[in-house]
Amino acid sequence: MRRRRTFLAALGAALAAAALPARAEEVSVFAAASLTDALREAARGFEAATGHKVSFNFGGSNDLARQIRAGAPADLFFSADLAQMEALEKDGRVSPIDRIDVLSNALAVVVPSDSKAKVASAADLRGLGKLALANPEAVPAGVYAKQYLQAEGAWDAVKDRVVPTLDVRAALAAVEAGHVDAGIVYKTDAALSKRVKVAFEVPRERGPKIVYPLSLVQGAKPAATQLRDYLVSDEARAVYEKHGFVVILDE
Repeated sequence: MRRRRTFLAALGAALAAAALPARAEEVSVFAAASLTDALREAARGFEAATGHKVSFNFGGSNDLARQIRAGAPADLFFSADLAQMEALEKDGRVSPIDRIDVLSNALAVVVPSDSKAKVASAADLRGLGKLALANPEAVPAGVYAKQYLQAEGAWDAVKDRVVPTLDVRAALAAVEAGHVDAGIVYKTDAALSKRVKVAFEVPRERGPKIVYPLSLVQGAKPAATQLRDYLVSDEARAVYEKHGFVVILDE
């Protein structure tokens, strides 16, 4: 697998240096909301190098997978967890041969920037009021957060005060607006906001295993393969790391 990924990274770099195509295509990418800023930046490099265009549909990976299953015109799916990708594999909408596990992340507990609450562990969340999570029954960020709280023995104490949101960016927005006392989001999302502060980060080795897989969708345009390969190239790796993601291509 490592050899294949190394080959794809080298191929992506070669594509970036290739001449512009005779006919540009628009590649549609369905991607987890937490990838918004990193992928928009990476796409600009791809567009400049190839002449193709990239359009995005960002949201909760569960909802994106539902849309793809219903026939939405997606060329690439970049999920925030393996479960949504594997469900599409079973439905024949994506191929396991095309899947590449690209990134990892970590969870962070955030509170409003003016909060006086002292939160240094999952146990401290028991003493707070409302807690925003991406829907813990469906959205990867919320599922990961629930798994963490269960492992720390805090879920039963906070579950009745959880405010489920559409995706992780909505959970962050709820904390920014002061509608909740705290939220659990990805550390990459927490770093984007000046209206929240990080109470504590969950070390990757202590939290749930977070994996972002990328795959072509059945019937994808030819240019989608170029974009897939670019998104595992050294150029894209630099963008991911700039935005705080952990690149796991070589693991």
